[in-house]
Amino acid sequence: MQKNSKEGRARYNEKRAAKRAEERAEKDRIEKEAEEQAASKLEAHKRAMSWKNEKAKARAWAFIVYPESAPENWKEILQSTGLPIAISPLHDSDKDPTEENKKPHWHVIAQWGNTTTGKAVKRITDRINAPTPIPLNGVSGYYRYFTHKDNPEKFQYDEKEIQTINGFNITDLVEMKKSEVIMVKQKVQTFIIEHGITEYAVLMDYLLSEDLTIEYDVVSSHTYFFDKYISSRRNMLKEGNTQYNVPTNVDPKTGEVLS
Repeated sequence: MQKNSKEGRARYNEKRAAKRAEERAEKDRIEKEAEEQAASKLEAHKRAMSWKNEKAKARAWAFIVYPESAPENWKEILQSTGLPIAISPLHDSDKDPTEENKKPHWHVIAQWGNTTTGKAVKRITDRINAPTPIPLNGVSGYYRYFTHKDNPEKFQYDEKEIQTINGFNITDLVEMKKSEVIMVKQKVQTFIIEHGITEYAVLMDYLLSEDLTIEYDVVSSHTYFFDKYISSRRNMLKEGNTQYNVPTNVDPKTGEVLS
């Protein structure tokens, strides 16, 4: 009797195990089908976007280059196109939404003299195994993304590590807003104060040697302002004034110094 009871429990356990195995297999099958469908939809979306981008037209295009898939001479390949090109610092500290490390990559901007199609651009990106290029409407924003300048929550890359090929100049593509010009002027003025610059030529030589293209363009476009400012500072220092004496008895409306 006891033997039959043990055999019955064994058969029952075997049936339960078999049923669980079947349920797991069915669950795995459903999950696999769902993954395949999602992958198929994603691939279809990529093909659609690729086709859309191939038909698009723009003067400036962006694409990403991955060290693991690009040929060693990928920069030479880009240089051989003769196109003005900018390459970001290597983005090797980017995080995805789950805080996992993204694959290291470079962002690239390529500039054409006239509008060109994505199909023509793709002939170049295919040579360096880069993903589908995208047309740029706002070159300035993408260029600033090279260093995450407008994304303080992200890792900040060094602007000096931006590389340019075939004479790329961001100022040729972007007309700065008045507020942006003012910010650059303030930045340069602070630099003049902190480093004791007393000659306009010294300032221009520094901006040139450091390849600070935007600052160079703004300062050279406002020569009168910076030359007069530096001359005034030089004269002030000659007279032994190291601090500013701002009058407190000034009429705020007229600017007249009151007695």
